[in-house]
Amino acid sequence: MKTYNLLVLAASSLALGGCVASMAANAVTMAVKASRPDRAGAGDLRGSATAACSERAAPLGTVKIIDAAQRPDGRVTVWGTVEAEGARQSFECKFGGKVTAFKLRRLP
Repeated sequence: MKTYNLLVLAASSLALGGCVASMAANAVTMAVKASRPDRAGAGDLRGSATAACSERAAPLGTVKIIDAAQRPDGRVTVWGTVEAEGARQSFECKFGGKVTAFKLRRLP
């Protein structure tokens, strides 16, 4: 009877050991997710970002948007060009609810 009890105890400790490890891994994953800003519910922000970046670039000339990419955290990067008086420049605009960065580069 003692050997049977030891066998059951050993088998249950293996099963529970896996369960505890799984619970610990889930706790770590939940903590990491909780530490990130939650913008997943914000939806597609590329339209808002494109409009805000176009507005920022408009005083520099005629704006043409090339592309916009949204990251999982909700931040958007918009690329485009501005043409004024025959000179063209490219721009990169960062958007996180508002324009947070704007870089301008001369094109040859």
